[in-house]
Amino acid sequence: MTAFSPLAIGPHTVRPPVVLAPMAGITNAPFRTLCREFSGGKGLFVSEMITTRALVERNEKTMQLIHFDETETPRSIQLYGVDPVTVGKAVRMIVDEDLADHIDLNFGCPVPKVTRKGGGSALPYKRPLLRAILNEAVSNAGPLPVTMKMRKGIDDDHITFLDAGRIAVEEGVTAIALHGRTAAQHYGGTADWDAIARLKEHVPEIPVLGNGDIWSADDALRMMRETGCDGVVVGRGCLGRPWLFGDLVAAFEGTGAAATPTLREVADVMVRHARLLGEWIGDETRGVIDFRKHVAWYLKGFAVGSEMRKRLAVTSSLDELRAQLSALDLDQAWPVGADGPRGRTSGNNRVVLPDGWLKDPYDCSAVSADAELDTSGG
Repeated sequence: MTAFSPLAIGPHTVRPPVVLAPMAGITNAPFRTLCREFSGGKGLFVSEMITTRALVERNEKTMQLIHFDETETPRSIQLYGVDPVTVGKAVRMIVDEDLADHIDLNFGCPVPKVTRKGGGSALPYKRPLLRAILNEAVSNAGPLPVTMKMRKGIDDDHITFLDAGRIAVEEGVTAIALHGRTAAQHYGGTADWDAIARLKEHVPEIPVLGNGDIWSADDALRMMRETGCDGVVVGRGCLGRPWLFGDLVAAFEGTGAAATPTLREVADVMVRHARLLGEWIGDETRGVIDFRKHVAWYLKGFAVGSEMRKRLAVTSSLDELRAQLSALDLDQAWPVGADGPRGRTSGNNRVVLPDGWLKDPYDCSAVSADAELDTSGG
């Protein structure tokens, strides 16, 4: 087995070099707890997207989203912002109030409500704006390392990742994660791992992390061998599979095989996940309702009829969830081929952008402070 070096994120050593990707509505404190437990506390687990305007204005939902369990270390926050001044204020607030130990900046989100304001994966096209945001973030971060996550570009005609990588190095960013798709691809098609290798060659000064199509621990090892990247960022591959982080630790350390839980073991994790959500939200019913989105991911590959899936998707209490799960054949073994694409897979989408966005990559007049979103979590 090839030995891989630990990942350095500023003063933080991430061993093995595995990061949980920020995912809106998914990587809240309960889900991070599950992933961290399966990994034995190894790796880096990033919060879901926090909007800089909402943080500065102390939006109630946002203040809940930045809560970290006392066992989480380092505490990692991902910020989304379009206005450099607001980003700088948010970073300074995090430092002054000791809200996190690491800040990641979102330049990868492809959803229309973000890109139509010039944010997420649309933003790196405007090189001066990207530079200004990175400068404000790094200059206000003090001792906290600042990293960024991005995509290849807006579409095949507007590729930005190499320029963005060089700007990041020049502005003092600590590490870069690249999702090997354009915004237009969303989550469809196949991730371009060659782009990750090109970025690593282009910015050898700092760590480069690869993201895209990591569905198993073997995929993670293969990405690192093929691209030379310094670490991996796992997103959709862990949906309904928080034990994937245990698999990753075992693969990188050469200590064991991948987990193959029975349906009974999966059901136990499902109930725990729903309970943690209820405790975090402060309301069992709301927690179980929030958990519904995870049901199909957990049950993928198992023999569970469509009617039972429908019933599980409308549960509203832990007792009801337990009762429905207990009616299943819980002795089912882990299904062959259960790993693979989960979550959104649409591709070839038209990217929604501000008027005239693509006319000039150096004209940033289309962006104003009004482009800041006022809610967090995507």
